[in-house]
Amino acid sequence: MTYQNLPSISECDTFLKGKNLPHGKAVREQVNNVLDQVRIEISKKPEKYVSEANSEILERVAAQVRTQTQTSQRVINATGVVVHTNLGRAPLSEHLLLKVLPDMSSYSNLEFDLRTGKRGSRDSKIRKLLRTLSGAEDAMVVNNNAAAVFLMLKALNGKETENKKPEVIVSRGELVEIGGSFRIPDIMREAGVKLVEVGTTNRCRIADYEQALTENTAALLKVHPSNYEIHGFTESVSVDKMTKLAHSKGLFCFHDWGSGSFYKFRQRGLSEYSTVEQELSFGPDLLTFSGDKLLGGIQAGVLLGKAENIQRLRNHPIYRALRLDKVTLGLFEATLEAYLDFKTLADKVPTVGLLELTCVEIREKVNNFLKMLNFPNNTSWICKLRETESLTGGGALPELPINSVALVLSHPDWSSNELQNWFRSQDVPVIVRIHEDKIWLDFRTILPQDNEELLRMISLLISTYA
Repeated sequence: MTYQNLPSISECDTFLKGKNLPHGKAVREQVNNVLDQVRIEISKKPEKYVSEANSEILERVAAQVRTQTQTSQRVINATGVVVHTNLGRAPLSEHLLLKVLPDMSSYSNLEFDLRTGKRGSRDSKIRKLLRTLSGAEDAMVVNNNAAAVFLMLKALNGKETENKKPEVIVSRGELVEIGGSFRIPDIMREAGVKLVEVGTTNRCRIADYEQALTENTAALLKVHPSNYEIHGFTESVSVDKMTKLAHSKGLFCFHDWGSGSFYKFRQRGLSEYSTVEQELSFGPDLLTFSGDKLLGGIQAGVLLGKAENIQRLRNHPIYRALRLDKVTLGLFEATLEAYLDFKTLADKVPTVGLLELTCVEIREKVNNFLKMLNFPNNTSWICKLRETESLTGGGALPELPINSVALVLSHPDWSSNELQNWFRSQDVPVIVRIHEDKIWLDFRTILPQDNEELLRMISLLISTYA
């Protein structure tokens, strides 16, 4: 059987090149896989080669190459989830990138003291910034919050003796599992400490911690349930009460906060979330949180606390395996510098800006966007402005709704799933939300630089499929 409508390999390469996608030998396997699949479809249904045009097959090739070869690319987040774990969490501002990255093309004084001409410390500047912003005695950073918790437990709880591991007490309701099946019990085991669970799933009291104390207890650990909430008949113990109990017994109190910020949000709901300075005032020996959640920076794990404890962590051999590289250090330093001036913070740290947007501001964004859309006469497309609710996102306050405004799009000949797939398959994929069998584009999370591309995309859609 001949396959008249199948494009040649050279045609596929030309098409991929025009789409700015990988082509040639690098993607030959993916191209052949698509063409082989089309041949199978034709053999089972001969009329297929008549109904499926060459251009449609080329688009299938492009979709396959895009899926298989682009592990990380720009997308437009129209879900309304600000701290979106699957979409890279905190977007970095162009201002910070332009400030930091050009210097990375040359040598730097990463571990060189320009004043003395001798070896310096790679994180001296970031430690100073963190101390200034938090009021902590000392600070350090590692590559993520999981690493921060691991190092904290590994370095400060002594060595195993006579087959007895140091015990760390945790509320049963705080034994969290985060994305990728990462569990608190697992990291505690790998850190060489014994987990002691207290309380029940929904209720834990200070007496539960007291009754669990033994001669092997090394620390009490408070864990923020960053990706879930328990409602109803619940009770938990505050950090300050845990700290007082721990210190009265000569023990450590650690707090895995998960997500923190130096900024006091004005947004309703978020305004009740404490700042780093407030959280430290409760007295934990060490506080850990992520750099890429509410803080809005690059992936990093921050450790704040007493100077002697931080120094012990820095001296531990495993710290070298967890420390930040020069690019991450530079970007995180720039983010922290932005926090020195709260007046310009929202402009320099997108996550803060997106979370602080009001409904009035978002409604204006949507109305301006609608004015630029030219719907053809007698179109079947329905496009409306609707009130909705955004979410702060996982790793911070996952269930906290924030009032927002969305553009709602539908067409009688398109199912919501078909529209969702169309948006996701574009050169710059748009990740949308489906509700009431319609496509919702929440403009809280649509960045200013996304507007032009999104306008071009929707204009193409409504003009092509009237």
